[in-house]
Amino acid sequence: MRNVLVTGGSRGIGLAIARRLAAAGYHVTAVARRESEELRQAMHAAGGDRLHFKPFDLSKVDAIPAFVKSVRDEFGAIYGLVNNAGVSAEGLLATMHNSEIEALIRLNVLSPVVLTKYVVRQMMAGGAGRVVNISSIIASTGYNGLSVYGATKAAATGFTRSLAREVGRLGITVNAIAPGFIDTELTQDLSEEGRQRIAGRSALRRLPEADDVASMVEYLLGDGGRNITGTVLTVDAGNTA
Repeated sequence: MRNVLVTGGSRGIGLAIARRLAAAGYHVTAVARRESEELRQAMHAAGGDRLHFKPFDLSKVDAIPAFVKSVRDEFGAIYGLVNNAGVSAEGLLATMHNSEIEALIRLNVLSPVVLTKYVVRQMMAGGAGRVVNISSIIASTGYNGLSVYGATKAAATGFTRSLAREVGRLGITVNAIAPGFIDTELTQDLSEEGRQRIAGRSALRRLPEADDVASMVEYLLGDGGRNITGTVLTVDAGNTA
């Protein structure tokens, strides 16, 4: 059974990815600071041997090497890594606190880069592996009040393309997925009018769902994704078409 590490796996897109991969036969370790009721239900539904929760605060960068070792010691070699954890702090750059900017960059850029470093070392030794970074269409379209968030997601796509070239000869693929405005709790805060306005800009006139992203991750981890690397796949119902 292939082991997959999914960060930010307690809710939203991360939980959808963890749930779908477990159903597809992978052994999934969902990483988050806290276990959610939704994740507990998903673990129960998966039968207890396919989906596990491991608490960890990814902002504690110095602790990442020991964390990766603990996952390997407990579950075995890691085949797949899904860098999904991240924060989206809305605010105009001119009025954002420097500490908030630093926290965003730390969790959205530094943490996944360092985590990938230690997981990829294992993959290199095994001669195979799949890395999927969750970016955003904001990286290329921009959005008012999300300049720092957009910068971090652009970093994810740049990281993806170069790392794919570094590790490709060792049988490891590295790709990014750029979701649009996904129908999750993050968009529940929008008014119905706001949601309809966003959906109306999309070619398919709807918001994509978290499971649409999860199915793309499943594809990239499976046989269909064996020759796809260094690319960014957009899941946005045609918002950027």
